[in-house]
Amino acid sequence: MYNLMKKKTLSSNRKAYYNYEILEKLETGIVLSGYEVKSARQSNISLVDSVVRFSDCEAFAENMFIASYEQISTHIADYDAKRKRKLLMHKSEINKMRTKVKEKGLTVIPLEVYIGNRGKIKLLIGLAKGKKTYNKKEALKKKDIEREVAREY
Repeated sequence: MYNLMKKKTLSSNRKAYYNYEILEKLETGIVLSGYEVKSARQSNISLVDSVVRFSDCEAFAENMFIASYEQISTHIADYDAKRKRKLLMHKSEINKMRTKVKEKGLTVIPLEVYIGNRGKIKLLIGLAKGKKTYNKKEALKKKDIEREVAREY
């Protein structure tokens, strides 16, 4: 499950919390090559417009941008910064998420990339339901009201 102890956030998808209602969160590992790990540790990563897709009992993060590592970028000519990256999940977790996505029309999106307890790069994914436009406006109004109240005190 999602552990809040000793983590360094590398990137977060703040727009996801605005566009979606997050119903469930799950911590997963992610398969990266060596230079991608070095680039991610420098926070050269973006989760905007990324999504998790399922195929053949495997989960993949698509459209997740990891910039090429500066010191090695001259040697790698065919680097694809938005390639599919495999997620490390148990089959039961994959099947559970896949059935929820198929049945209820939900989607799975990456929320945050961080360094876990043992120095491994982890990805926090969320089962999400899209918000309607009027729900987004209500959320903004609530946030403004809370900000006003906080200023008064």
